[in-house]
Amino acid sequence: MKLGAFSISLAVKDIHASKAFYETLGFTVFAGDLERNYLIMKNGNALVGLFQGMFENNILTFNPGWDENANTLEEFDDVRAIQKHLKSQNVKLEREADESTSGPASIVMLDPDGNAVLVDQHV
Repeated sequence: MKLGAFSISLAVKDIHASKAFYETLGFTVFAGDLERNYLIMKNGNALVGLFQGMFENNILTFNPGWDENANTLEEFDDVRAIQKHLKSQNVKLEREADESTSGPASIVMLDPDGNAVLVDQHV
């Protein structure tokens, strides 16, 4: 199963302080909007999303169809195919994609420790 680009989405208290901290680690702003309280920071292949006031806990995020530079991949596993596989393995989904659609969609599940795992397809 190909899940695409990986990032961690952090629920931050102060996006300005978090931005400054990650910049000291060599991250630069890759995408997002500081005025809308979210940034995607990048250092090499590593991606960290900073989100102030959008959700309570950190989220592991995968983007089928994208590489770590948000370039569309020629071949990838569609989120609905991933969903079908997970359901066949009896993985409980917190949010499901509409299998009658195509294109952008997402699913959410919790790992055994309660961490949210988001599979968020943008293409």
